[in-house]
Amino acid sequence: MIEEKKRQEELELPRDCTFSPEDWRILAQYWYPVARADEIKDQPVAVKLLDMKLVCYRSEDKVVIARDLCFHRGAPLSKGWVENGEIVCPYHGFRYNCEGKCTAVPAHPSAKISPKLKLIVYPAVERYGLIWTCLAGAPEQIPSFPAWDDPDYINILIPSFDIAGSSGRQMEGFLDVSHFAYVHTATFGDRNNTEVPQYKVWREGETELVAEYWSTVSNYGKGQENPAPEGFMWLREFRVFAPFAAMLTVYFPDEGRLKILNCASPVSARYTRLFCPISRNFDKSAPIEDTIKFNLQVFQEDAEMVESQTPEDLPLDLQAEAHIPADRTSIAYRQLLSSLGLGQNYTS
Repeated sequence: MIEEKKRQEELELPRDCTFSPEDWRILAQYWYPVARADEIKDQPVAVKLLDMKLVCYRSEDKVVIARDLCFHRGAPLSKGWVENGEIVCPYHGFRYNCEGKCTAVPAHPSAKISPKLKLIVYPAVERYGLIWTCLAGAPEQIPSFPAWDDPDYINILIPSFDIAGSSGRQMEGFLDVSHFAYVHTATFGDRNNTEVPQYKVWREGETELVAEYWSTVSNYGKGQENPAPEGFMWLREFRVFAPFAAMLTVYFPDEGRLKILNCASPVSARYTRLFCPISRNFDKSAPIEDTIKFNLQVFQEDAEMVESQTPEDLPLDLQAEAHIPADRTSIAYRQLLSSLGLGQNYTS
């Protein structure tokens, strides 16, 4: 325990960090997606996580994630290029291998290379069509999404979606069941069906939360054929993976299952990049473009709320905002974040 606390304290905060040091060090222990896998090829891409500027690229078949910084003169490696599996600094041509070791200093080709010339490299895992990393190098802890590897399901990866709001607010909006009739009237909500029946929420382990919500609110989009029988009860099951990921399973008629993995990646305290793998075991021949368009519209509807909420950060003090019975999941989610040790006033 003492060694773990010391390791956290030694984590270097990014420049102009928008989180409190205590919250940042806690959030840095978790894994987040930073890019779609199909966007990372053999040329460097700049990404940001928890205010840390990173560079991401492929070295042959390996994905590399490192601080976007050459320690010689502070140039961003994302402006460089990859050659023979090594990333080349655009300022003076220094080269680094996939372990971060400097292999060449062109100005002095025969000189011994200083061990200080080594990149800070982070772990990288490719899963569900996304590239994941953890700034603290903690053991792999990526949310479970087994449908992605189930041959009975088709997979759809929605384009990443940027939100000028906090990851905590985005996550709470994803879990909220009483806003459908007001925010999503253009997509699937119904102003004539606003009542939220009682539902159950419970914790599983230290970092997971489950909610089961039954209602007559259809999940078919406006204008789509709705083959559900009259009075069909829709089950929406939410499984939260702290701090900022959740899987929603929607139970359709005839054993149909739609599974959505909502991954709110905290670019900064008040800026979020949303990644959303989707799997379903029905309508396998339907145009994927229609699913992408529908979900992007839902994202946009939610973003307009998240980007305008005050306070901008999610209050963990349960006395800071009023609650109603429909907020059962939201309250449990805030309590879950508090149990991680995050600040009581607010967090992202």
